[in-house]
Amino acid sequence: MDQPPSERIGELLGRLVEDARETAKAEVGLYKAQALNFVGEAKLVGVYGVVALLLVNAAVISLFVGLLLIVQQQLGPIWATIIVVFGTLAVAGLFGWLALRHVRRLSAKGPVK
Repeated sequence: MDQPPSERIGELLGRLVEDARETAKAEVGLYKAQALNFVGEAKLVGVYGVVALLLVNAAVISLFVGLLLIVQQQLGPIWATIIVVFGTLAVAGLFGWLALRHVRRLSAKGPVK
C-alpha cells in the first residue's frame, strides 16, 4: 500500500533550486532591459535639451547683433560694440553673482537629511 514517492526530496529540492536560479536570471534580465530602456530615453532627453539650448543661444546672439545694429546708427560702430559688450558682460555678471549667492546659501544649509 505504501508506494515510494515518484521523486525523492533531494530531486525536488534540486529542481526548486534550479527553478529559483532561472527565475532570478529572468528577473535580472528584465531589470537590465528596463534600465537600458531608461538610459535610452534619458539620452534622447539630453539630445533634445542640447538642441534647445543651442537654439536659445542662437536667438540671444541674434538679439545682441540686432541691438548692436540699432545702437550703431546712433553712436557709430566702435561705441556701439563697447556698449553692447559691456552691457552683456554686466548681465552675465549679475546672473553669475545670483548663482554664487545661491550656491553659498545651499552650502551653508548642508545636505538634506
